[in-house]
Amino acid sequence: MMSETISGGHLVAKALKAEGVDVIYTLCGGHIIDIYDGCVDEGIEVIDVRHEQVAAHAADGYARITGKPGCAVVTAGPGTTDAVTGVANAFRAESPMLLIGGQGALSQHKMGSLQDLPHVDMMTPITKFAATVPSTERVADIVSMAFRECYHGAPGPSFLEIPRDVLDAKVPIEKARIPAAGHYRASTRQAGDPEADERLADMLAHAEKPCILLGSQVWTCRATDAAIDFVRSLNVPAYMNGSGRGTLAPGDPHHFQLSRRYAFTEADLIIIVGTPFDFRMGYGKRLSPTAKVVQIDLDYRTVGKNRDIDLGIVGDAGLILSAAAQAASGRIENGAARRKEWLEELRNVETQAYEKRLPRQLSGAQPIDPYRLVHEINEFLTEDTIYIGDGGDIVTFSGQVVQPKSPGHWMDPGPLGTLGVGMAFAMAAKQARRDKEVLCLFGDGAFSLTGWDFETMVRFDLPFIGVIGNNSSMNQIRYGQAAKYGEDRARVGNTLGDIRYGEFAKLLGGYGEEVRDPAEIRPALERARQSGKPSLINVWVDPEVYAPGTMNQTMYK
Repeated sequence: MMSETISGGHLVAKALKAEGVDVIYTLCGGHIIDIYDGCVDEGIEVIDVRHEQVAAHAADGYARITGKPGCAVVTAGPGTTDAVTGVANAFRAESPMLLIGGQGALSQHKMGSLQDLPHVDMMTPITKFAATVPSTERVADIVSMAFRECYHGAPGPSFLEIPRDVLDAKVPIEKARIPAAGHYRASTRQAGDPEADERLADMLAHAEKPCILLGSQVWTCRATDAAIDFVRSLNVPAYMNGSGRGTLAPGDPHHFQLSRRYAFTEADLIIIVGTPFDFRMGYGKRLSPTAKVVQIDLDYRTVGKNRDIDLGIVGDAGLILSAAAQAASGRIENGAARRKEWLEELRNVETQAYEKRLPRQLSGAQPIDPYRLVHEINEFLTEDTIYIGDGGDIVTFSGQVVQPKSPGHWMDPGPLGTLGVGMAFAMAAKQARRDKEVLCLFGDGAFSLTGWDFETMVRFDLPFIGVIGNNSSMNQIRYGQAAKYGEDRARVGNTLGDIRYGEFAKLLGGYGEEVRDPAEIRPALERARQSGKPSLINVWVDPEVYAPGTMNQTMYK
C-alpha cells in the first residue's frame, strides 16, 4: 500500500490554516506557486496585488485589524526585496506577520540561480525571526516556529525563505511534522510584577494631577475594557496615540486630545502605556521633569529607554491596568474624587484650543484649507468607520482633528513613517471586516507610491472611501527645505504634477470626483459611500498651508 504524500506548498497551507490565517497577500512568481495550490485545498483566499510592498503592508494591516498574524507570500530576489519596506514597517509598529519568500533550489545553492539573494541575511535585522526551511519534512514545523516567534515579547514580523525544490517536493505525510492548531504556542499574557502593580496603585492614590497615555499596545493586547475601567474608576484623564486611538469615544468625559502638552507639563503622575520614548514623545523630554513617570510595555527593552522612570512594569496592558485599578479601588482613598478640578482644568484648555482652531475647520477658503478637509472627514465618520491615514502634512493635520469613534478603528503606518500603506491597509481592513466602512486619507505623494493597487480593490470588490488631499507637493519636506535654504530652493525634488485622481479612479473601474469647493466635500463623501465601489475623492487643498507639526518639524526633534 502506497503512503500518502504531501508537498511543501501544501504543508505551508496546512500550517497557515492551523494558525487561523484565512487569506494570503501575494504577487505571483514561479518559486512560490505550490503554496497557492495548497491554499486552494485549505480554503485560504489568495489576494494577488500589483506590488510586493502592498502585499507586506496588507499582511501588517490584517494583523492589526484581526489580532491574528498576517501572511504575505512573495517570490525570490526582487519579490522579496520589494517587500522589505512592509516588513520594516511592521517591525517598528510591533505588528505580527509572516513574510514567506521564494528561493532558488537547494540543489543550485551558490550557483547563481534565478533571483538568488541572501534573503535571510537581509531580513534578520528587521524581523524577530528569519530562517531558511532546510527540508520538506520541516516546512509546517518551521512555519509554526516563525509564528511563535512573532509573539515573543512585543509582537513583530518573521521571515522564511523556502527553496523551490523544498517547496515542490513531496514527502510521506507521516514523515512531515505538522504541529496541531493551538498546541505550539503558549499564552503571552503576562500580568506584570504584583508588587509593581501595588506600587502603581499607591502612586495613583497620592497623585493630585495624574494622566495616562494609551498607546498602540492597548489595542494590540485588546485591553480596551480594562483601560476604560481604569480611567473611569480612578478618574484619570486619558490621551491616546497610534492604534490606541478610539479606546474612549469622542465626548467621553475622560477623553482628551488637544491638551496633551499642557497635561504632560503640569501633571504630577504620568502613565505611559505601550508607547516607547521615541521621536513622537520627544524621546521623553516632553514630560515634566518633576512628574513621577510610570511606563508599561510588553517589551522589557523599551521600558526606561531614553528617559529615567519611577516605575516600569513589563507585561500585558490589560492585565496590568486591571490589577492596578483593583488594588487602588480597595483603598479608602484612591484620589478619584479630588481630581474633579484637574479634569475641569484640562477641559478648559481643551475647549480653548478647539475654539481657536474652529474657524479654520469651517473655512470657506479656496484652495481648500486642509483643516476644513479633515474636519469634514471627522464629521463624516460613523462608529463603524475604520480610518486610515497615509501621508505627510495632510495626515499631520488629521492627527489633530480626526477622532475614531470605536476601538481598533484607527490605522497609521506607525513610527517608521512609511508612505504608501493606505491602499494595503484599506485592502486588509475591508477584506477582514466586510461589515465595516473603510475611509483612507491620502496625501497625493503617498497615494502615488502604491495607488495602482486601487485596481486590486476593484477586482476583489473591496469598496472603500479614498480621499486625497492634493497639493501637488510633498509638502512636509517642502516646508523644511524652504525654512533651511530659502523660498528660491523650496521646490527642489518635492513638486508633483496636478493629477486628477478622481479620473484615475474611474479609469480603473471605481468611483471618482474632483472637489475644489469646500462646500462640496461632504456631498462628495456621501456619493462615494453610496456608490458601493472603491472610490477616490480628489480634494484640491492649499499648498501654502502647513500643519503645525510640519512647521515645528517635530518629527526631526
